[in-house]
Amino acid sequence: MRRFLSFRDFDWPLLGMVLILCAISVFEVYSTTLHTKFSATLQSHWYGAFHIKQLLWITGGLAAMFLFSKIDYHRMLDWAYWAYGLGLLALVAVKLVGITVLHARRWIRIGPFHFQPSEWVKLILILAVARYFANLGGRRLTGFDIIKAFLFVGAPMVLVLIQPDLGTALTYAPILITGLFLGGINIRQTVVLVVCGAVLAVGAWNSGKVLKPYQKARLTSFVNPDSDPKGANYQTRQALIAVGSGGVWGKGMAKGSQTQGDFLPIPHADFIFAAFGEEHGFVGALAVLLLYFFILMRLIQNAQTAADLSGSLIIMGVVAVLTFQIAVNVGMVIGFMPVTGIPLPLMSYGGSSVLFTFLALGAAMNVRMRRFVN
Repeated sequence: MRRFLSFRDFDWPLLGMVLILCAISVFEVYSTTLHTKFSATLQSHWYGAFHIKQLLWITGGLAAMFLFSKIDYHRMLDWAYWAYGLGLLALVAVKLVGITVLHARRWIRIGPFHFQPSEWVKLILILAVARYFANLGGRRLTGFDIIKAFLFVGAPMVLVLIQPDLGTALTYAPILITGLFLGGINIRQTVVLVVCGAVLAVGAWNSGKVLKPYQKARLTSFVNPDSDPKGANYQTRQALIAVGSGGVWGKGMAKGSQTQGDFLPIPHADFIFAAFGEEHGFVGALAVLLLYFFILMRLIQNAQTAADLSGSLIIMGVVAVLTFQIAVNVGMVIGFMPVTGIPLPLMSYGGSSVLFTFLALGAAMNVRMRRFVN
């Protein structure tokens, strides 16, 4: 099989669009950290600057993507359950020996680097869920099959919620939903799951043990935006001001008053889209959204041409996670979603997020390169 594979089958148009987004990310990270308090110390050393680190992570992600695309995805599926077990152990290790930043324990320190296992578990779940539903052979799903799938995804979700990291835990749900949908769940089963989900959500809200007080405050402030303008709703209000002040064409690179004046919180990470909207306006924001749309459509096209169900499940799992993250992050910035701390793929600053996205794209490329190979 290997001799018939070459990088001629690589999806170069998709990679081109991804690299455009990465270039936008590096310039925007540079712009948002140029005069802000986040970079007062780091910018004095080129190797500590946020945009340099982002560029290094993108370079490493590209190398990892090409390597990942050369490993037969069927072999990845064979290793998926072992990787799933290691992922659970890593999440447990975060609770035991992880470091705490901003009241959350999500990272493990390895030398000078911070490793966030919850990001990597997304990729593991994509592969594991694809293997699970592909092994069912397309037969009608039973209640026991659905319960096993929920337990399969629910275990890492609970471990991530404990950290606490509600945003990342929520990104696991689209993987499960996609698997159930492509696996053949029927309408009656869907209705039952929706009702059970609503009951569990109400119970989680009332229990006081699942959601932290600040997480509840974010949700209540979303329902009533004017309830706490200087507290829980501060981030959303500043993001809306930034996006609105950008107008049609924007204020220009490094000229946004909300961003450069430190009014917009974490402008190089979770709120980078708000900073970009302020600097490049409606036209720039629309261009970025169109890039995301074309990337997602290209991935869906690749899923349609996959050689088997497991390949389609892998690519659609990637599409589900990326779509969810884009929708929630952009919705959070414009006030349509509560603040959850979910990064914007390929744009937000962060090594774990960048590497996950490139490895996920590598898995999708992997399936595409083998679509005509028996």
